[in-house]
Amino acid sequence: MIKPIIRSATAADLPRCLSLDPSFETDYVWQMDSHSQAGQINVAFRTVRLPRPMKVTYPRDVKQLNAGWQACDAMLVADDNRAVVAYVALAKRGAQAAAWVQDLIVTKMARRNGVGSALLAGVVRWAREEKLAWIMIEVQTKNYPAIQFCQKQGFNFCGYNDHFFANQDIAVFFAKAVH
Repeated sequence: MIKPIIRSATAADLPRCLSLDPSFETDYVWQMDSHSQAGQINVAFRTVRLPRPMKVTYPRDVKQLNAGWQACDAMLVADDNRAVVAYVALAKRGAQAAAWVQDLIVTKMARRNGVGSALLAGVVRWAREEKLAWIMIEVQTKNYPAIQFCQKQGFNFCGYNDHFFANQDIAVFFAKAVH
């Protein structure tokens, strides 16, 4: 278990954040099924086991990440006393009173060690300070590990966009009330 320090990012952290490898492997995906019949549209997501593990790249490239960071309202990093091992970029969406998690990246060696949970605890603190009511997270349907993480953290599925990412991957959205 890694005990990271969660803090606001500084300009000096940005090169390290860019160097983190956000790719992952998965044996499962969320598959979307959509049926339209007699004025009714049914959409469902189901977990599908892949025939072999799939390596998935992050849906945003370096240029998109930099642009997102310039526009975000806050960026937190997880520091293990030697280096930044994770970060989260946040935006405030006033109409929804929501903290929107734009990017949450944990380096491979720090995954499944409590770092993502520690970052989300930092997001909750930030959202409370900003008087926001919700935390929203967007995830690729291919990112089954992140979907499971969101559900484990108490987030509930609340929608999707089938053309959300530049690479045309489907985004699923999860929300959690800030208490």
